[in-house]
Amino acid sequence: MGILQIFTLLGALGLFLYGMNLMSSGLQKAAGDKLRGLLSSMTSNPFKGVMTGLGVTSVIQSSSATTVMVVSFVNAGLLTLTQAIGVIMGANIGTTVTAWMVSWLGFKADISLLAVPLMFLGFLFSNSKKNQRQNVGEFIVGFCLLFLGLSFMKESVPDLRETPQVLEFVKEWSGHGFGSVLIFLVFGTVLTLVLQSSSATMAITLIMLSMGWIPFNMACAMVLGENIGTTITANIAASIGNTQAKRAAMSHTLFNVFGVIWALILFRPFLGLVGKIIELFGLPNPASEEFAVTSPDSPTSTAALYGLSMLHTLFNTINTLILIWFTKLIEKAVVFIIKAPKNQKEEFRLKYISAGPLATPELASEQALEEIIHFAQISKNGLAYAKEAITESTTDKFDELRGKLVKYEEISDRIEFEIATFLNAVSAGDISEETSRKIKAMYKIIGELESLGDSGETISRILSRKNIHKRDFDENALKNLTKMVDEVNNAYDSMITNLQAARHGSLAEISNAYNAEERINNLRNHLRESAIEGIESGSKNYQSSVYYMDIVNELEKMGDFIINISQDLERAFIHR
Repeated sequence: MGILQIFTLLGALGLFLYGMNLMSSGLQKAAGDKLRGLLSSMTSNPFKGVMTGLGVTSVIQSSSATTVMVVSFVNAGLLTLTQAIGVIMGANIGTTVTAWMVSWLGFKADISLLAVPLMFLGFLFSNSKKNQRQNVGEFIVGFCLLFLGLSFMKESVPDLRETPQVLEFVKEWSGHGFGSVLIFLVFGTVLTLVLQSSSATMAITLIMLSMGWIPFNMACAMVLGENIGTTITANIAASIGNTQAKRAAMSHTLFNVFGVIWALILFRPFLGLVGKIIELFGLPNPASEEFAVTSPDSPTSTAALYGLSMLHTLFNTINTLILIWFTKLIEKAVVFIIKAPKNQKEEFRLKYISAGPLATPELASEQALEEIIHFAQISKNGLAYAKEAITESTTDKFDELRGKLVKYEEISDRIEFEIATFLNAVSAGDISEETSRKIKAMYKIIGELESLGDSGETISRILSRKNIHKRDFDENALKNLTKMVDEVNNAYDSMITNLQAARHGSLAEISNAYNAEERINNLRNHLRESAIEGIESGSKNYQSSVYYMDIVNELEKMGDFIINISQDLERAFIHR
């Protein structure tokens, strides 16, 4: 095998992987809303979770993407650990669709003959002005590249009968009985770890099998190894997540490792079952001792390819049917293995995007919006401290509250930066026009929320100057300021309601926000006029009134920031 042939094989593999990613990306964008609806409809019923995982993985053609998605949702608290385990089981069954698609379209129907003409159709769709057609075009191009890559891989793999020394080397590795099974299992695991795609490893295994490089039982061992290797992606995603996210990823590992253990114990009977099923299709039994692939186009090659795909499907289906009854036991096991850190404080950490961006940017934007809602709720807590600080008369207690407001301002800065960093990562991916518009709105919203944190700290500085100059607010002034804070608090509630409606796709109008803003402005105007009258009549101290109006104006400015957020939502999230 020459150097050029090796690089051709690697290039073909790269084309296969790129095509798979492009196809998956196009499908995710085209079916984004349906995926969100499917994921949000999950319940604690493990069977429904399995069907959800199976459905999503069949659509996006990537069990890794599904498991990373599930880990992120567990990290966000959108899914319980029990729900996640069911979805992961279904994802393992869903990923077997890829093996059948490659076996049939890539080897038997040879879809690569139509791939180039289909590329023209994909090009036409991708140049459409309609966003949905562009997504379909991306899927078609990815589909074509995947099978072109598979075709090039098949062509670049040499015929072992022409290289007897390599054939002898392969026979040497496959001639150690059960030891060879373990060797090829490890090889499948390592190859999947390197490629970060069990589908790509499966395609390579199918090629090796169809070309007669390895016997059927060794190919089956590689498939079992691939099921262990594919769990690493979710564990990487969970490594920076919370405890529940790590447990969800670990449940994926336990599920597949358990399956591999029973499959190894029952290796010969299991292969025998697969062989009997393939015989029902009128093909030779690939598990029989005398079976050997004679040529890539022979019935023996077809039997081997279908047998390997059948083993992959049976393995994951049987494993799910066994373990679905032990979901609670799996949950207890992962809780025992991954213990929650003692005295863990998570008061001000990012709650929804700490596991990093999702494999699918379309769904990652939903995580960002969840985090923004969380940001808004934290910001509202800061207003509660400002209200306490306004009415606090004791120095020690006021200093404590001022310290909290300063801390909240720092927290707002940090959260804005971290969400913006996340949005940068999401927008760097291939996203739809609608998602791009939403992300731009999110950038503006987190800026407004950060400004709300600044306002809380500004109010604490005004109050601090008032105390230094030994000025006090009379009972009526405190009553008016409390009323103003309450109006801002109501505006916060309207804004958070609108954020949540946008998250669920049900935002229709923002009259609640406009009404809250109008009440704040009317109250500000009334309080300003009363303060000026008091200064002119001499009934109010001038310096105290200045501090009083500074706070009123800062609260009114907070109302402006809040209405800006709802207006950003109106422009980006309401479908007209």
